[in-house]
Parts: sequence; structure tokens; C-alpha cells
Amino acid sequence: MATMSIGELAKDFDITPRSIRFYEEQGLLSPKRTGQNRVYSNKDKVRLKLVLRGKRLGFSLAEIKTLFELYDTSNNSIAQLQTMLTLTEQKRAVLEQQLDDIQMLMNELDEVENRCKEELAELTRGK
Repeated sequence: MATMSIGELAKDFDITPRSIRFYEEQGLLSPKRTGQNRVYSNKDKVRLKLVLRGKRLGFSLAEIKTLFELYDTSNNSIAQLQTMLTLTEQKRAVLEQQLDDIQMLMNELDEVENRCKEELAELTRGK
């Protein structure tokens, strides 16, 4: 089985070793140790990839940890998939609300911009 150091893993994912140590402190990674050195397996690499993907999708580290725990303790993936579906639905709802809020703000900005342009046009015609 291929292993790698924290520096190699950090380089592969373009993150800092400190980030990897933080994920370890949060219980998301559990590398083997050789003396004081951490030795990461392919499983650790896959888990780190999932952590980073989960973060990119807006999941908290606690939510990611819950999914990992479900995976680690269950022989089938039904509970994990159901939890993932619930979390995905929640994230989607939050994002849709944010999208609505952004669209509303964009509309307000359009109105302000148009009023400013109209007033500016009136003032420059009046000169």
C-alpha cells in the first residue's frame, strides 16, 4: 500500500500541512504514525478529498464527520445516503434562498442605477 507524508498530501491538494493537522484534530483523518511522523494511506487521501469537496459544497466539518461516522459504523450505506440526501436538500434550500436574495438585490441595484442615470441625464441636459 502506498503511503505519503503530510507534505506530499498537502502538495497533492494544494493546502497547507496545518490544514491537514486541523482536519486530524477534528477527527476527520487518522493517519498512522512512525515515530513523530504522520504516514497517510490512500484511505486518508480519499477522506481528505471528500472533506475538501464537502467544504466546497457548503457542508460543515461536523456534517462531514457525521457522514464519515455513518460510513465507518455501517455495513450498508442506507443511513449514510439518507443523511446525505437530507443534508443536500437543506443546502439546496439555503442556496436557493441566497439566490433569491441576490436576485432581489440585483433588481434593487438596477433600479438605483437607472434612477441615477436618469437624474444625471436630466442635469446634464439642463446645463
